[in-house]
Amino acid sequence: MDHQWTPRPKTDRVEWLERRIEFNDYASNRAFLDRLNDFCEAEGRYPDISFGRTYVNITLRAEEEGAAIGEADHAFAAAIDGFV
Repeated sequence: MDHQWTPRPKTDRVEWLERRIEFNDYASNRAFLDRLNDFCEAEGRYPDISFGRTYVNITLRAEEEGAAIGEADHAFAAAIDGFV
């Protein structure tokens, strides 16, 4: 299972963070997605998510549109890491 967020630069600044999380089965994947949904609803922040039966891809852009990834964004990513 991958435990790293990958910064993706557009120019000289980080534009977004990506992470792929793999699970052993659909039930584990679904439980993670449910926790992630509750967290995002509570925070009012919604990363781009794509998923399959045993994986989830998350793309997290800066909270401020057009801004570089900052401390609040890394804190949000770390909170997501806690659900894995």
